[in-house]
Amino acid sequence: MTVDTLAADQHRTVEHCLRGIALRYTPGRRAIVDILAAAGRPLSINEIAAARPDLPRSSAYRHLVDLQIAGAVRRISAADEYTRFELDESLTEHHHHLICTRCGNVVDITPTNAFERSIHRQLDQLAAAHRFEPDRHTLDAYGTCADCLTR
Repeated sequence: MTVDTLAADQHRTVEHCLRGIALRYTPGRRAIVDILAAAGRPLSINEIAAARPDLPRSSAYRHLVDLQIAGAVRRISAADEYTRFELDESLTEHHHHLICTRCGNVVDITPTNAFERSIHRQLDQLAAAHRFEPDRHTLDAYGTCADCLTR
């Protein structure tokens, strides 16, 4: 699958998500998706605004909220001032995060298949004990990044 095909698939999926909540896939929302897809990592509102200075910050934030409600964008927070946004896993790949609570840095990590199988086993056992059927999971580890540890 080419990069262009992947991007087209992502855009079709986002458009479908937005239609599900009666919203249009406007050029501003498309720009946000393009910025997040190109970054390949969670971005702050400041980073998004820097990537598209012609898009008012208030509009960018509203687009992010709409995309989050539609299920196309995930919000990641270490603290309020360190909120980051990324495309939902349905548009990318399954991964987890290491989140620094001091500086807000977020690192995407992709564990091994063995780790994921172990998590699934444990989650299935815990969920069964509570008569719960999980659809998916995320694992966000909070702590201090290497840069903050050396400061």
